[in-house]
Amino acid sequence: MKTLYLIVFFFLVINFSYSQKEAKLFTHADTLRGSITPERSWWNVLKYDITIEPNYTQKTLKGFNKITFKVIQENHSSFMQIDLQKPMQIDSILLNEKSKLEFFREGNVFHVSTKNQVLNQENTVKIYFHGKPKIAVNPPWNGGWSFIKDKLGRPWMTVTCQGLGASVWYPNKDHQSDEPDNGASLTMIVPNNLVGVANGRLKSKTLNNNGTTSYTWEIKNPINNYDIIPYIGKYVNFNESYPGLKGKLDLNYWVIDYNLEKAKNYLPKEARNTLNSFEYWFGPYPFYEDGYKLVETKHLGMEHQSAIAYGNQFKKGYYGSDLSGTGFGLKWDYIVVHESGHEWFGNSITSKDIADMYIHESFTDYSETLFVEYMFGKEAGNQYNFGLRRNIKNDKPIIGPYNVNTEGSGDMYYKGAAMLQTIRHSINKDSLFRNILIGLNQKFYHKTVTSKQIQNYISEKAGFNYSKVFYQYLNTTQIPELLLYTDKKNKKMYFKWSNCTDGFNLPLVLVNKNKQTKIFPNQKWQNITITKSERNLFSTSNIINNYYVKVRTVKRLK
Repeated sequence: MKTLYLIVFFFLVINFSYSQKEAKLFTHADTLRGSITPERSWWNVLKYDITIEPNYTQKTLKGFNKITFKVIQENHSSFMQIDLQKPMQIDSILLNEKSKLEFFREGNVFHVSTKNQVLNQENTVKIYFHGKPKIAVNPPWNGGWSFIKDKLGRPWMTVTCQGLGASVWYPNKDHQSDEPDNGASLTMIVPNNLVGVANGRLKSKTLNNNGTTSYTWEIKNPINNYDIIPYIGKYVNFNESYPGLKGKLDLNYWVIDYNLEKAKNYLPKEARNTLNSFEYWFGPYPFYEDGYKLVETKHLGMEHQSAIAYGNQFKKGYYGSDLSGTGFGLKWDYIVVHESGHEWFGNSITSKDIADMYIHESFTDYSETLFVEYMFGKEAGNQYNFGLRRNIKNDKPIIGPYNVNTEGSGDMYYKGAAMLQTIRHSINKDSLFRNILIGLNQKFYHKTVTSKQIQNYISEKAGFNYSKVFYQYLNTTQIPELLLYTDKKNKKMYFKWSNCTDGFNLPLVLVNKNKQTKIFPNQKWQNITITKSERNLFSTSNIINNYYVKVRTVKRLK
């Protein structure tokens, strides 16, 4: 019997080790970070008021975050979960600027004892913190704080924390589902010879008596935690006014002083072209109250709301390259276009769970296609989108596991854009498709959403249930294959879907010159009568140019 136990134990260990290679094992810490815990669910963030003082030499931070919140549940937990990642430390917490609260740490989470919280009451917790934050190794992909120098050897500081989480540098409720409804403010205390830039508008600049200056910026609109960002360096500013759909939009450009003339000759045209395109496709820029701003950075870029990080070195393309391989990607600045697209998809419309980050990245990646089409014509947009497919890996599903703070595949960019292009051609009415994009930005304006909400809206407005199509591209790595059989004798074309999930039902509108037909393939053979000249509608190139599918001609029906 003892030998049997050992054999079983060995078998379990082998299988456990194998499963570790196949899928990540999630921990209690992952659940605390990625889910709405009882200590998170009872309170709603209304505003963050953050003050920080970074020390460039020591690479440290100190400051506080005053969180204004509202109690939204009765009989709730007597603890509040506050997120702040190691090695950062919380020093003290005050309730309503008076009562000192007790707390204890569990990894990257602090459990704060908050007694006598009354339903619908608004209160504040002021959280003092300090420490050496994680240093960015390869920002923005491997993020954290950057304490580096500009090319003249002067200090330059910022942070990149999407995915990593804003709790890497300040205490907050680090979950995308709860944005501060009334916006935020960020005060940076910096040496007098440096300038602090952040989201929104400059509210005040105060010269202190100790060789430092305080810059306070304020955001009126709801904002993702990871979008609240300080930029500190030898910045200078120029601005202009853009006549947008909602009136005058302030455009500001903050660049390192030695790049001022280069930026003046380059950035405004790129920004205006981008806003022209996206206000056409998506509706008004979502943050008129806070303005639109490009801020020069040493890293490539990030979609920080109303203060977009720009580090493309005033070059066309993606740092001088074309991700599509078509040539169209070298006609415009990738970072200006892509990161600005996130103002609509990612910043205004935000996924509740980062498992659904395709809502940010697929739509924004597709915004590049729409930009190319707006600037250079529909065929150019089609070519650009098709060219991006070469970057698809199909390594794992685009949608990740829920409630554990984990994204899915990086295919949320290029495959997601191919999926939206596929659905657009299936709808086959560009005016309707554009109205759907505008409608999404009206219905979910400044909201956090689920995948189901987005998919249901598109299906409802398109007049067809695309749920199986979304599932195919977002939840599997299979590329649907259209099987074709030509019965020349009886002038029929047979077709069906294979290599797909049950119920996959993507309709195809096939267009070639002045001929058009619409078919509704499923997993069983169907057929339509065609003339000899109509066979070109079913050519492989005609289908795959518009749809992210494979096509295979078979010699017999089976």
